[in-house]
Amino acid sequence: MKPYRSRLKIILDILTAINEEGGKVSKILLYANLSYDRLMKYLKELLEKELIEEKMGEYRLTEKGYKFLEELRRAEKLAEAFGFRF
Repeated sequence: MKPYRSRLKIILDILTAINEEGGKVSKILLYANLSYDRLMKYLKELLEKELIEEKMGEYRLTEKGYKFLEELRRAEKLAEAFGFRF
């Protein structure tokens, strides 16, 4: 059984996928290991919060999204340093 992923870890995975793999839905689905419906709910929320933008069917991080991704990565490292899973 796979370990539980927190909501923030899922968002981190989605933002990382967009940043590193490109913004096609199929690439994000594979990287973040989510169902299509669930991914679309997260993408809608990230669009509303202006962390990502959509152009011609592909998603990209906004400047705000890049900053948020970096802060999430820092928080994950801090949590792991103290023995917690993010």
